[in-house]
This record gives sequence, structure tokens and C-alpha cells, in this order.
Amino acid sequence: MNFCSHCGSKRIALAVPEGDNRLRFCCPDCHTIHYQNPKLVTGCLVTRGEEILLCKRAISPRKGWWNLPAGYLENGETVEQGALRETMEESAARAAIQRVLCIYSLPHVHQVYVFFLAEWLHWEDSETPESEEIAFFAPDAIPFSEMAFSSSNFAINKYLDDLKTGNTASHLGTWDGVMGF
Repeated sequence: MNFCSHCGSKRIALAVPEGDNRLRFCCPDCHTIHYQNPKLVTGCLVTRGEEILLCKRAISPRKGWWNLPAGYLENGETVEQGALRETMEESAARAAIQRVLCIYSLPHVHQVYVFFLAEWLHWEDSETPESEEIAFFAPDAIPFSEMAFSSSNFAINKYLDDLKTGNTASHLGTWDGVMGF
């Protein structure tokens, strides 16, 4: 951080504010503490019968790799609204949320994913610039080795486990970024 976004001062310093326990960017002129918090990513694992909807990314990062439709939550949205918006933006699919499938933390990149289990309703009459291909996959045909992010693999594996066991509880997971995508 090069300057205070509150007062414009260039005297920003890393310090532990009184009553806190972490280093924060602090402005000694206006006393603003600049908190930096994780980004929330939300999306859906959309099903049609036993098939799972995947999108092949047409944008970076990981262009050309498969992914569940997901993206950053926008200000003013609920996590459910964001998940359905991202599903529509990336797949042109309308879906109905059934439940929270999983929460997946990536502390090394300051992100938390919330994936919902959703049922496919219908396609909209529009293309999506975010995906070069959109398809439903049977469980035994999911291209796990071509998945863009570990968050999608985690959500899909938990869903497939749930199909076998009848579990309907949500799942928690964490990836520390030590081993590839």
C-alpha cells in the first residue's frame, strides 16, 4: 500500500493496532486502519439427473480448463444470488439452489469458496463469453485431470461421495497451495 485511501497520506506503515493481533496497514495521519480480508467466491454444482454441468474456461486464469461455474461475490448480493448470477454468466443456465454443498478455503490466495448444490432448470438464449464449451458430464466421464481449480475437484468429489452415502450435510475443506492446481 503506497498511500492512505482515506486521507491520501503517503506515510502508511505496517503496525499492530492497539487491541489487535495482526500487522495492518495504518495511517498515522488520520488513524485509519486498512483491513485486508479474503475474497468470497461463490458458485453452483448444477445437476441434471446424475450429470454435472461443467464449463471450459474461455478466460484467464486457466483458460481451456474445465470448472464449475463460480466467481467473486459482488457488493450488495447475497451469496445465493452471486452463485446463481455466476452460473448464468458462465453457462447460460438457470438453476434452483437446493443446499450448501461445501465451503472450501484457500488461505494462501486469500479466498473462500461457497458452492451450492443446484438443479438445472433450462438454458437461456444467449452465449457466454466466459466459457468456450459448456457440457453435462456423467460421474464416470468427469475430466478431473483437466479441471482448472482444486475447489471444483473438492466440490465434485464430495457430491459424488454424497450420492453413494446419502449424506446431505455440507462439507468443509482447505487447500494450502503446496501442490499444483
